[in-house]
Amino acid sequence: QVQLVESGGGLVQAGGSLRLSCAASGDSFSRYFMGWFRQPPGKEREFVAAIPRTGYYTRYAASVEGRFTISRDDHMHTLYLQMTSLKPEDSGVYYCAAAGGAEVAGDNYRYQDTYRIWGQGTQVTVSS
Repeated sequence: QVQLVESGGGLVQAGGSLRLSCAASGDSFSRYFMGWFRQPPGKEREFVAAIPRTGYYTRYAASVEGRFTISRDDHMHTLYLQMTSLKPEDSGVYYCAAAGGAEVAGDNYRYQDTYRIWGQGTQVTVSS
């Protein structure tokens, strides 16, 4: 199965930008429906963005819509999350995750249980 490693996190001022990467190895990355989640300090992990196998649509949490962009490069086996206009409430550990197949039903992309493979996470801190 695929293994996932996130990178690109760090400390940024409010209003700034970061691009997170999720490098996949060990299996065919292009087979998987992919998502980004985050866990703010003291809170539960929450959905951020999702993209299917071919990237022909994207889905976002309302809190990041218009500011974040999820994308994938299947040739490079990498998932990305471009984050702009960052706010302090965007702080947290960001995780990429792979679902069990190329597509998910309905809005199941929002739920952690849909994803069976997770990276170790990368910390994002947005200062005010």
